[in-house]
Amino acid sequence: MTSATATERSGERRPGKRPRTGRGPRERRSGGGRPKGPGAIRPLDRGGWFLVLPALIPILVLSVGPLLYGIALAFTDAQSGRTEPTRWIGTLNFQDLLHDTLFRDSFGIGLLWAVGVTVPQFALALGLALLLDQNLRFRWPARALAIIPWAMPEVVVGIMWRLVYNADAGILNETLRDLGLGEGRDWLSGLATALPAVIVVGIWAGMPQTTVVLLAGLRNTPPELHEAAALDGAGAWRGFRTVTWPALRPVALAVTALNFVWSFNSFALVYVLTNGGPGGRTRLPMLFAYEEAFRYGQFGYAAAMGCVMVAVVSVVLSFRLVGRLRGGEAG
Repeated sequence: MTSATATERSGERRPGKRPRTGRGPRERRSGGGRPKGPGAIRPLDRGGWFLVLPALIPILVLSVGPLLYGIALAFTDAQSGRTEPTRWIGTLNFQDLLHDTLFRDSFGIGLLWAVGVTVPQFALALGLALLLDQNLRFRWPARALAIIPWAMPEVVVGIMWRLVYNADAGILNETLRDLGLGEGRDWLSGLATALPAVIVVGIWAGMPQTTVVLLAGLRNTPPELHEAAALDGAGAWRGFRTVTWPALRPVALAVTALNFVWSFNSFALVYVLTNGGPGGRTRLPMLFAYEEAFRYGQFGYAAAMGCVMVAVVSVVLSFRLVGRLRGGEAG
C-alpha cells in the first residue's frame, strides 16, 4: 500500500480538498449549520403559522388583493356605464398620463403639500416633544391636550377650520380686524392663499401623532447618557446634538417617511376644505384620481394614477429601507 493511498483512507486533508465537517446526512438535513443567536431569523413552525394567519388573511384580502386588482385595471379601458366588455389596452393609460398636464400639476401640488406639511410638522413636534419631556408642572394634562387634534376625525377638522377661515365671520379675519391688520380675506378661495392655508391645517392635524412618537423616542433614551454629557460640561445644544439626536434619529427618520407617505396620499381633509379648488390649486393626486373614477367614470385611467402614486410611495420607502440597512439598524 502506497503512502498516498494510506493518507487518503485515513481521512487526512489533502491540498485543494475541503475538510470534512463530521456531520452526517441527518444533521445536514436538519439545518445544523444555520446561524444561531438572539438576532438569528428562524422560520415559523406550524403553530406559528396558525397564529399569524388571523392577521395575514385580512391583509391579503383587503390590501394585497385590491392592490393587484387595481394594477390590472390600470391596463384596461374600464369605464362606468359602458355596455361593451372591458378591453386590455396595455400601457395606453400611462402614456396618456405623461401628456396630461392636469395630472402633472396635481402631482407637483401633491409633492409641495407633502413636503410643506412634513417638514414644519416634524420641527414643531420635536420642539413640543422636548418641552413635554421636561419635569414641568401639569406635564400630564399638557400631554393629554396635545393629542386632542389626533383624536378628531378629518372631516370634523376640515369643517372646524373652514369656520376659522370663513371670510365674513371667521375667527382669523375677526382677529386681524381687531388688530388693525386689514379687513381679512377669503383664505380658502384665493389662488395664492388656498394651498398655504390647507398646509397649515395639515400641520396642525398631524402634529400630535408625530409628537407622541418623538416623545416615546425621547423617553427611551438612556438617562445615563445625559448624565455623562452633563458631567463633561455639555450644554443644552451640545447635549441635544451629541446624545439626544443620535438616539432619536431612527425614530425621526421613520416617522418622517410615514408622514410624507400619509400626507401625499391624503384625501379627506383637502376634500372637505376646498374640494381641490380654487382652479385646481389644491387638487392633490389622490383627489384627482377620485374625480376621474367617481365623477367621470374613468376607472382604468384612475387606476393608472393610483399605480403611479404607489410607485412614488415605494421609492420613498425604499430609500428609507436602504438608509436603515446602511446604518446597521436592527429593527
